[in-house]
Amino acid sequence: MIEARDFAALREVFREWPPADVAEVILDLPEDEQVIIFRVLPHDLAADVFEYIGIEEQQKLLRAMAHEQVVGILNEMAPDDRTALLEELPSDAARKLIRFLTPEERRVAQALLGYPEDSVGRLMTPDFIAVKENWTVQEVLDYIRSYGEDSETLNVIYVVDDRGKLIDDIRMREFLLKPLTSTVRELMQKTFVALNVTDSQRDAVNIFRKYDRTVLPVIDSTGVLLGIVTIDDMLDVAEQEATEDIQKLGGSEALDAPYLTIGFPHMIRKRAPWLVILFLSEMLTATAMGFFSDEIAKAVVLALFVPLIISSGGNSGSQATTIVIRAMAVGEVMLRDWWRVMRREILSGLTLGVILGTIGFLRITVWSQLFHLYGPHWPLIALTIFFSLIGVVMWGTFSGSMLPFVLRRVGLDPATASAPFVATLVDVTGLIIYFTVALLILRGTLL
Repeated sequence: MIEARDFAALREVFREWPPADVAEVILDLPEDEQVIIFRVLPHDLAADVFEYIGIEEQQKLLRAMAHEQVVGILNEMAPDDRTALLEELPSDAARKLIRFLTPEERRVAQALLGYPEDSVGRLMTPDFIAVKENWTVQEVLDYIRSYGEDSETLNVIYVVDDRGKLIDDIRMREFLLKPLTSTVRELMQKTFVALNVTDSQRDAVNIFRKYDRTVLPVIDSTGVLLGIVTIDDMLDVAEQEATEDIQKLGGSEALDAPYLTIGFPHMIRKRAPWLVILFLSEMLTATAMGFFSDEIAKAVVLALFVPLIISSGGNSGSQATTIVIRAMAVGEVMLRDWWRVMRREILSGLTLGVILGTIGFLRITVWSQLFHLYGPHWPLIALTIFFSLIGVVMWGTFSGSMLPFVLRRVGLDPATASAPFVATLVDVTGLIIYFTVALLILRGTLL
C-alpha cells in the first residue's frame, strides 16, 4: 500500500488494529516508511501508537517528522507517557518540544517534570474524574458522559471536597449498580489507599502489589488530589527495577539503555569498574594462599581441594545474597528482620555444609580405597574437608545474607551486593577457614 501510495486504504487497515500491534509493525519498517504511516494515521491514533514505541525510536521519529506531526502527537499523548519521553531527552531538546505544546498541555508537562526524578509525580496523569459527596448517582453519570472521554481510566471515581482534598475512591461498578437517586455519600466507605506525589516509584510498585490495585490516586502533603497512576506504568517500573537488579547482581552497573542500543564505550564504562574491583579483590586470594605456603609445601594434597572449598563457599554466598536481595525488593524482608534471616541462614548454612561435607568425605574415602591417591592419612584429610566445607558454607550463607542488610542500613542499594562480589569475599575468607581447620586436624601428621 505504501509503494502504491494507497494511503486511504492504509489508514483504514490500521484504524481497526490495536495501537500496540500497529507499533509492532511500524518498528519493522524502514524509518522513512515509519514517518509515512504516522503521517496518514489520525492524530489520536498516531499518539496512541507513539506511546507504545520505545524511547529511542520515539526520538528518531520526532527528528524525522514534520513540525505539524510533532505538534499533533505531543499534544495528544498521555501526560505520563509524554513526561517519560521528555525526561530522557537532552534539556535543550526537551525545552524545544515543550514550546510546541498548547498552554494547558505545557503547564501540565512542566508540573510533572518539576517533581523529583524516579518519583510517583513523574508517572501520574492529571486526567481523572472527581466528584462531590453530595452529588447523586445520576449527576455523577451525567458528568462522566460529559467529561470522561479524556480520563485515563473510568474504573475508579474519586470523591473530593471543595478544596480538592481526596475523601474517598469508589469503583465504577458501585455507580452502575445503585439507584440513580442514591448520593455519593451513601456509597462512600473512606478506606481508600493513596500515593504521595514524592513517593519513590519502587515503593509504589509494592503498594500496587500489596493492595492488588490497577489504579491509585496521587496526593500532595495536604491530601489534595493531584492525579492518578495506572498499572501499565507500574509494570514498566517493575520491569526496569528488576532489570537493574539483575544487572547489578551479575557484577555490573545498571545499563541506562537497551543492550543493543547502548554505546560500546558506555557499556565498557559500566562493566569495567566492577571487574577491576573483583580482580583486585581476588588478588587477596593469592595473598591468603601465600600466607599458608609452608603448609601447602608440607602437604601438597591440600592444594588439590582449594577450588572445591572456595567454589562451595562462593556458591552458597551467591545463593544467599540473591535470595535475600529479591526478598527485599518485593517487600518480603525488612531491615528489622535481619535477626530472623541470620538465624535462618546460619541453620541453612550448617545443613548445606553437612551435606556437601559428607559428599566430600565420601569422595575422598572412595578414591583412597580405589586409587590410593591421598596417602596413609586420608581419613584426616577427609575430616579436614568435611569440617572445612561446613565452616566455609556457613560463612558464605551468613555473609551473603547479611551484606544486603548492611548496605540497606547505610542507604545503599542492596543489589550492589552482587553475587560475584560476595563470592570473591568468601573466596578469601574461605581459604583462611580451610587452612586453619587443616592446621588443627593435621598438626603432628602432615603438618
